[in-house]
Amino acid sequence: MISKKMLDSLNNHLNEEVYSSYLYLSMAAYFEEKNLKGFGQWFKIQSQEEYMHGMKFYDFINQTGGKVNLKAIAAPKTNWKSIMEVFKDTLAHEKHITELINKLVGQAMQEKNYATNNFLQWFVTEQVEEEANVEEIINKLEMIGDNKGGLYMLDRELGARTTAG
Repeated sequence: MISKKMLDSLNNHLNEEVYSSYLYLSMAAYFEEKNLKGFGQWFKIQSQEEYMHGMKFYDFINQTGGKVNLKAIAAPKTNWKSIMEVFKDTLAHEKHITELINKLVGQAMQEKNYATNNFLQWFVTEQVEEEANVEEIINKLEMIGDNKGGLYMLDRELGARTTAG
């Protein structure tokens, strides 16, 4: 049986993952408006992936006999000054999610809730990948600088992403 405190924390995190999906969809819309369809595609898939992460929490809560408690989702940011700002915001958000996952793991370990700790280990690994992917794009953007040809190539590269996961 899962404690009420752990259940509340898992429900709060479910909301965070759905917010992440919403935020990345907003970023996709920003790029679509700028006619950077590849960047938009990358963020649409990122949005889908975050929604799937939320559903993993949804399923786990139900599987452990908990009650899913959905909360309001805050409106995400909709405008950025540059492509780099979008990706720096993305990295900051992923670091925030990593911090939340780590707190959940700490709570599960403190409560000796081994099932929840085991469930969360997938997310620990996933967050390493999430941060590394965004850092790689930031590094490419730094290399490209103001080179429109490089931006075009990166847009094409990111647009090749076809599935979440």
